[in-house]
Amino acid sequence: MVTSRSAAAARPQGASLRRRGPVLERAILEAALEQLSTVGWNGLTMEGVAAGAQTGKAAVYRRWPSKEDLVADALQAGLPTLDEAPDHGSVREDLYQLCRRVRASMYSKPGFALRSVIHECDSETAERFHGLIVSGVIEPSTRLFREVVQRGIRRGDVRPDATDDLIFDVIPAMMMYRSKMCASEWTDTEIAAMVDQIMVPLLRSRDS
Repeated sequence: MVTSRSAAAARPQGASLRRRGPVLERAILEAALEQLSTVGWNGLTMEGVAAGAQTGKAAVYRRWPSKEDLVADALQAGLPTLDEAPDHGSVREDLYQLCRRVRASMYSKPGFALRSVIHECDSETAERFHGLIVSGVIEPSTRLFREVVQRGIRRGDVRPDATDDLIFDVIPAMMMYRSKMCASEWTDTEIAAMVDQIMVPLLRSRDS
């Protein structure tokens, strides 16, 4: 009798695993995210994804006729969900904890993959992913930042007119800029400094 372990050992290196349907598709999407997060958009190939998923190239092309189609589905399936704003009783603590969650998303495998797409694609290709980035990243994070600020307004620790769209761009813009241009990993100390030195003064009620 051949055990599963001995069968795996007997399988020639590079041979395809016998998987079909959703199981194989998940493996391919995971392999695409892995490629994006390690070699980037320019380094990703359909052949490399097939090898990472331990399947044949034809299995990838049957489901996704182009690299763009595959990456769009991989990002959509893998992006973390930001579905609830923290409530710790103060706008300072809420912003701090929300920023830590955004950082975790940025440095997850799908986060690295998304940044490789944003920074490496030419403008025509990037347009293919614009809707996905807006619906999967920009709108959810802006909604949560807005919820934190509006809750602060109701509590009285945020000025009532702090609702301009530019205010909600500050944190994402800083985190993306410093991550890309300054290689900042956004430690807890850096996040606290951004919240305490920039966001809280920006939002503070004039009566505070």
